[in-house]
Amino acid sequence: MHKDTTALRPAAKEFLSFQLGGLEYGLDFGKVQELRVLKSLERFASDGEIVEGVAVSRGVIMPIVDMRAAFCGHPVATTPMTDVIILKLSTCVMGMVVDGITDVVTLGPDQISPIPGADGGAIDYLLGLGVSQGRRLILVDIDRLMSIDRGTGTRQVA
Repeated sequence: MHKDTTALRPAAKEFLSFQLGGLEYGLDFGKVQELRVLKSLERFASDGEIVEGVAVSRGVIMPIVDMRAAFCGHPVATTPMTDVIILKLSTCVMGMVVDGITDVVTLGPDQISPIPGADGGAIDYLLGLGVSQGRRLILVDIDRLMSIDRGTGTRQVA
């Protein structure tokens, strides 16, 4: 009797790839609500460098986090390529400003490896390094990343 083992294999997963500070990242495409150009959002508050303020998209008021400033440590000029990924997180809907959105990449478990030198701890929001057709994506757990309190390095509890 022949057994079908295809049901035992973990399924491939889709990741939205985006540019940030010259590197390419990926996040679970299931967390993406919509993609917008930064200039197309109605912004009505501005707090600072990283929390860029509040915006409205399709009637939803949400915080906007500028990941470009968070990753490089200072404000970054907006270009026509600056995009916002509107995320459906476990605790809220929010916008994440990035340098640009690349595409959607499907990765199987065999295409994802641990990040070299990352053994958990303070960077537990990194899922691994995805490789597809010569491209390398730093895969992030966006719920974990967005729950970190940058001032203390601890998690925020909603």
